Amino acid sequence: MTPPPAMPDPAGSRRPLDGVTVVTLEQAVAAPFATRQLADLGARVIKVERPVVGDFARGYDATVKGLSSHFVWLNRSKESLTLDLKRPEAREVVAGLIDRADVFVQNLAPGAADRLGLDAGTLRGRRPRLIVCNVSGYGATGPYRDKKAYDLLVQAEAGLVSITGTPDQVVKSSISVADIAAGMYAYSGVLSALFRRERSGEGATIDVSMLEALGEWMGFPLYYTLYGGRPPARSGARHAAIAPYGPFAGADGETVFLGLQNEREWVRFCAEVLERPELATDPRFDANAKRVANRDALEAAIHDVFATLTAEAIVARLDAAQIANGRMNSVAQLAEHPQLRARDRWRDVPSSAGPLRATLPPASLDGAEPRMDAIPEIGEHTEAILAELGYAPDTIAVWRAAGIV
Repeated sequence: MTPPPAMPDPAGSRRPLDGVTVVTLEQAVAAPFATRQLADLGARVIKVERPVVGDFARGYDATVKGLSSHFVWLNRSKESLTLDLKRPEAREVVAGLIDRADVFVQNLAPGAADRLGLDAGTLRGRRPRLIVCNVSGYGATGPYRDKKAYDLLVQAEAGLVSITGTPDQVVKSSISVADIAAGMYAYSGVLSALFRRERSGEGATIDVSMLEALGEWMGFPLYYTLYGGRPPARSGARHAAIAPYGPFAGADGETVFLGLQNEREWVRFCAEVLERPELATDPRFDANAKRVANRDALEAAIHDVFATLTAEAIVARLDAAQIANGRMNSVAQLAEHPQLRARDRWRDVPSSAGPLRATLPPASLDGAEPRMDAIPEIGEHTEAILAELGYAPDTIAVWRAAGIV
């Protein structure tokens, strides 16, 4: 399948995945996050959506000038093709697309891809070089195979919720961390498979589950529990196993977060920030484990000093002593963060609602500007893609009238 003309690259060089075609039956967050990152690197991503409604994430909210914040985040630079996969004509189109593609990604409901004949065995039997990436909640086997999985539910199953919050109340992560974890492993898995194929000519089947992806990210609390005999305590915005590490208020009510990593920093913190060098050798605080055990007394001593200083003055002392720190910004303040501005990390992305701000992908490749193309409308590219596959305008018109596309 011939990719569309590349967007102008100010560096005059190709993007790493130029010429790679990805077909995706995706919805919500996990798979769309993976494929958007492939598109950032230049891949052509053809997103197959349901007619009329499309990816259900389009309807999560309407806060971005009438568009969904989730959809805007996850779907730039893609082409949208609408197909009713219950119809044989639509399944024929998908088969034709996949036969020309390099990568097929899906995160449909459990068993749905198999029922459509889009299982890895069938697809790779026709095209051995194809890379198939299946993203699911719990994996293709095991007792949870057919269980529906949403981000919060997987956070709970993975134990994340049990260790997040305050001693009195559990809370979830405020971002879709299980989806994001799965999307990152799907993305890196596809990149690994493409690299292997360059050397061996062999395709791949990649299975990524949200539970296993988030389980990897739970490594610290898992080891802490397995070998410590108990889980890390829920500690609010503090670190469960390091002290001092967390939020402290200044005299002006503004909050500063700080974190110490070793005993050298603790000695310097006492002498230069608190101006109380004797605390460094206080038997309650002269090792990290003791500081954690006596956290209330430790934080009271710190607050006694910080209550006399503004947040700006606290940060100045911490910076001078080379103690890691950060201000508690709002999301709006993140959008105006001076570091992002100084590093030119913002771009405008086209959409039906007009230009929308977006941050560049975090991994900057020298000599290649990331692809930051438009967010597609539902079915925006249907006619063009079908024509590319050889379907006549009359056929497309009939299919549209019949609700096939």
